[in-house]
Amino acid sequence: MSVLCYNKGCGQRFDPESNPEDACTYHPGVPVFHDALKGCTKGPHNNEKPVEPVKPDVKVSVEKKELEDLKPKFNEYIIQAPKPLESIQRPSSDEPLVELQRKVAPSLSQALEKLRLAGADQPEEKDEEGGEVKIGTTCKNGGCTKTYNGPKTDEEVCLYHPGVPIFHEGMKYWSCCKKKTSDFNSFLSQEGCNKGSHQWRKDTGKKVAPCRFDWHQTGSHVTMSIYAKNSNPELCSVEANSTSLKIHLIFEGDKEFELKMDLWGVIDISKSVLNMMAAKVEVVMKKAEPMSWARLDLPPPKPQPTNEKTENQDGEKMIA
Repeated sequence: MSVLCYNKGCGQRFDPESNPEDACTYHPGVPVFHDALKGCTKGPHNNEKPVEPVKPDVKVSVEKKELEDLKPKFNEYIIQAPKPLESIQRPSSDEPLVELQRKVAPSLSQALEKLRLAGADQPEEKDEEGGEVKIGTTCKNGGCTKTYNGPKTDEEVCLYHPGVPIFHEGMKYWSCCKKKTSDFNSFLSQEGCNKGSHQWRKDTGKKVAPCRFDWHQTGSHVTMSIYAKNSNPELCSVEANSTSLKIHLIFEGDKEFELKMDLWGVIDISKSVLNMMAAKVEVVMKKAEPMSWARLDLPPPKPQPTNEKTENQDGEKMIA
């Protein structure tokens, strides 16, 4: 019965009863792989499996510094979670307002210059009090879209909104009647809640107009975009303190937009800026703390329950 030879470099099967001294050609040394050389020594075949070599033990007495060198190198960063709103000492909204630094984009300067040149080519129109109202003049009352078509138009009843337009959390409404809608066109077509006479002439040279705005944020800034076209840098102002914002814009010639709000978070007014462009105005506010804002404005405080006054048996008033 044949068995396997375990001599290095042989690997053949042989008959143990027929195993002469020169039957096997093998390597008595360690294997070296070079030029496919064969065995270099002759002898009998070997049917005993060699013992596996013992792996050398790792030295335990390795210096601590050497172990540190074996560790992978990487930079460690400690990420600090943002502080909750309640833990921040919120400055008072009564602090003095400071006008934000203003940057006027070339697109706005070019648009205003183009409008100025277009107006210079037309004869100057004087709208003196008591003068004739031109056909097609739009009523200056808020929310009224009627135009002057002659003396009979003055006999009509003007339905208008005496309040100001409000845009809050996606809803649009007038402060006087508060009929809320999310659709901008529906807001513009809302019938006025007050009755009166048409106003064909400008009292202050401005017309209160609704203006759509939204906001977004990054880890360090909150940006409020107000879609007021061709705003006048000389007549516009945006003032703020650490927790409140006041916006006053004059755009498209005679339209006026105003908005005041208490901000949800705290800002650094020294690093905040007003960017004025042809299509919109951006209020870029630097966050005082690296935290996410849940909303743009701070909701008004809940009314505190009033203490009811009662009278005791002697008729004296007591606070319950």
